[in-house]
Amino acid sequence: MEWRKCYLDVILVPLGFLIMAGYHGWLWHNVRTKPETTIIGINTRGRRLWVSAMIKDNEKKNILAVQTLRNTIMGSTLMATTSILLCSGLAAVISSTYSVKKPLNDAVYGAHGEFMVALKYVTLLTIFLFSFMCHSLSIRFINQVNILINSPQDPTSPVTPEYVSELLEKGYILNTVGNRLFYTALPLMLWIFGPVLVFLCSITLVPMLYNLDFVLRSPDQKGKNMDASGNNSDFV
Repeated sequence: MEWRKCYLDVILVPLGFLIMAGYHGWLWHNVRTKPETTIIGINTRGRRLWVSAMIKDNEKKNILAVQTLRNTIMGSTLMATTSILLCSGLAAVISSTYSVKKPLNDAVYGAHGEFMVALKYVTLLTIFLFSFMCHSLSIRFINQVNILINSPQDPTSPVTPEYVSELLEKGYILNTVGNRLFYTALPLMLWIFGPVLVFLCSITLVPMLYNLDFVLRSPDQKGKNMDASGNNSDFV
């Protein structure tokens, strides 16, 4: 009887996770092997060129560099604040004696036991905590770049444009991971209303993320890019 109640959760929720994980694994493979086809790879190359330009002409562009990095920090701060606020709300729900699932029992497919409800909230809480951690570390790295990008250039100094670029990339990678964890929590939020919505939301998110992550070009443009592509070691 217990299997009949939770078989949809056991099948559809892991399947939705596998779809999301498979897409992001394929995305990472493309970023490593064909970065010119992904937004992440192109932006990585652009950020490296931007750092070199800011350091080369720092006397004229130091304010521009600081303002650009400050805007990035504000975005990460917003996401970190949102994640920790959601964590606080979920922690309050978990510790509450009121059962929020009672009005939904008759309208939702899947298991309704206390263990399953606790599992849903704890999973959400964990993902939001990891998202908060990633955004916090991203702010840390970008703050370091904010100082080092305006440091005086010395031939003997270990602070080189390549070093600053690596710090900036670490910050942006953590920012991207934090955002993707936040996106992953969206299907899990719908898990409160049943596992079917988790699966449907997961398969809906994949084409949406594909359009955001990949550069859609015509065949002629693809041929030109393949001819002009060189060494891809500058990409993530």
